[in-house]
Amino acid sequence: SGPLFSVFTTILVYAEKYFRGSGSMTSEQFNTAGRMVKTGLTASVIVSQWTWAATLLQSSNVAWAYGVSGPFWYASGATIQILLFGVLAISLKKVAPSAHTVCEIANARWGKKAHLTFLFFAFCANIIVTSMLLLGGAATVNALTGMDYRLASFFIPWGVILYTSAGGLKATFLASYLHTVIIFAVLITMITMVYIKVYSSNQIYAFLDATVSKTSEECNAYYSDASGTTFYEEGKYACGPVPGNRDGSYLTMLSSDGLMFGIINIVGNFGTVFVDQSYWQSAIAARPSSAAKGYLLGGICWFAIPFSLATSLGLTSTALMLPITSGEAGSGLVPPAVANHLMGDTGAVLILIMLFMAIVSTGSAESIAVSSLVAYDIYREYINPDADGKKILLVSRIVIVLFGLFMGAFSIALYEIGLNLGWVYLFMGVVIGSAVIPLWNMMTWEKASGTGAVIAAWGGFIIGVTSWIIAAVIQSGSVSIDNLGTNEVMLTGNVIAIGSSGIIHFVYSMIYPQADFSFSELDDKIVLVENDMSGLGEAETDPVALTKAYKWITIRGWVLTIVLIIIWPLLSIPAGVFTESYFAFWVLVAIAWGFGAAITITILPLLEYSEEIGSVFAGIFSCCKSTEATKEVDEEADA
Repeated sequence: SGPLFSVFTTILVYAEKYFRGSGSMTSEQFNTAGRMVKTGLTASVIVSQWTWAATLLQSSNVAWAYGVSGPFWYASGATIQILLFGVLAISLKKVAPSAHTVCEIANARWGKKAHLTFLFFAFCANIIVTSMLLLGGAATVNALTGMDYRLASFFIPWGVILYTSAGGLKATFLASYLHTVIIFAVLITMITMVYIKVYSSNQIYAFLDATVSKTSEECNAYYSDASGTTFYEEGKYACGPVPGNRDGSYLTMLSSDGLMFGIINIVGNFGTVFVDQSYWQSAIAARPSSAAKGYLLGGICWFAIPFSLATSLGLTSTALMLPITSGEAGSGLVPPAVANHLMGDTGAVLILIMLFMAIVSTGSAESIAVSSLVAYDIYREYINPDADGKKILLVSRIVIVLFGLFMGAFSIALYEIGLNLGWVYLFMGVVIGSAVIPLWNMMTWEKASGTGAVIAAWGGFIIGVTSWIIAAVIQSGSVSIDNLGTNEVMLTGNVIAIGSSGIIHFVYSMIYPQADFSFSELDDKIVLVENDMSGLGEAETDPVALTKAYKWITIRGWVLTIVLIIIWPLLSIPAGVFTESYFAFWVLVAIAWGFGAAITITILPLLEYSEEIGSVFAGIFSCCKSTEATKEVDEEADA
């Protein structure tokens, strides 16, 4: 299905260009989509970029490991970054509307050292996100089809390369909408199968209760082969009480490991949103009035994907005690195992399609991000400052192909070292967490120092990695991939990386603030390549409207953040271990959120772009008519 889908998307891009007369592709259009994308499409693009292979796979792994708290912490701990990034998206529209990349802004404000520093962290973010896509994708393709994972790692990027290099950012946006719709269709199918068609919430509740009440003798007997030889090992299979959970139950938010995962998740995902050029690119592409609403709506709709999917597939895996090992769960094999159990080959195919959509949409966003960074921040900045649009377009397209090939090779290398999706997911904040607070300060604090930002980013990185390794030695006495991957060790590295860099930058900037700088001058230092002013007119840069949008998103972003990571968890504490009716209500929330998000994200973009869609169809229709008319004239002439 992959190559077919890529061909379909490529045809769509050319249809839009040809029948709507979008004009020739300029480098500005290729890398910014004309800066005029509306709310619904911005939201669906955010959902699609933020739906990694990990969103579909790792969220069910934490449900398998910690019970109901896993999907909740996965969803809430990774939604708040999108809500808060909306604040930066409007800041960008206010102070640097002409920008193409985040590093370009760092260069315009803080100079070369800061530029090279944040370029390093931005590339790290792109590489980490793409390697997770390919690790999760290749493991699942291998489990469901038997294809060699090395072949899968090389095969997957080609789906992305095809249409991304043809149509640029607009192509990834069109594709993202289709991907998001398909992902939600599969999501709704899975929720319906688990909680409506095959089982009910009461049955799953009873099964989960039975799983944790089993003694070790019963577990040995359950996980044994035909001859009666057991293959059960404690901690390897889901059986018996859950360590660290209230009463050993899966049905409680009172889970120490679940909470630890939640904190790691929050820190790590700040890195992969704030340091990842693909989110800045979506902010650049959105029209200002849509940027704030698009990010807010995108965050709320995205929440449903890990929360609803893992509350259904992840919990079912432990309820039915499917023979999934902890290693297989860490590689992301919980959803395919459950889907296959419930629906046979159809279930496996649906998960594969859903996974392919997630990989291709995030993969295309990442490859456009890398191509923009190379084209604007390396090629135009250091190699050919006088590059015209054609050259930048050529470099962008070459980079997309090379990055796809490089990532295929890199993910094989990670697999050979022995790293799986779950490990890399926990590790990402240790590497890029230290760049988060300096970038936030860059957009929101006039006194933030450039030298301080460089010291904070590198200092936080070094302190974070060092404390991560020391924590492994203290906990286990040695350093190995398994010892470095435990929750406590990952938590230490993540929190220290982001925390130390924030403190360093704040203290340095208070002592040596950036002098003679005003946000009003920032945009003058950013050069457009072609004089393509689309999306930069007076209406789009009106300071009154932007200030209003900034207030709107700041209040709503922070309120929703506090609700999702503080108020909701606190309200679930008195419930202790969920009763049957409390669990039924929890499941109802997951189902309603899933259906609501699916309807919103599918219909809103169609309503907003009804005119454009109409003109493409009208163009196709008139083209067919004129072909027929030409045919008739030719026939008359022959007669």
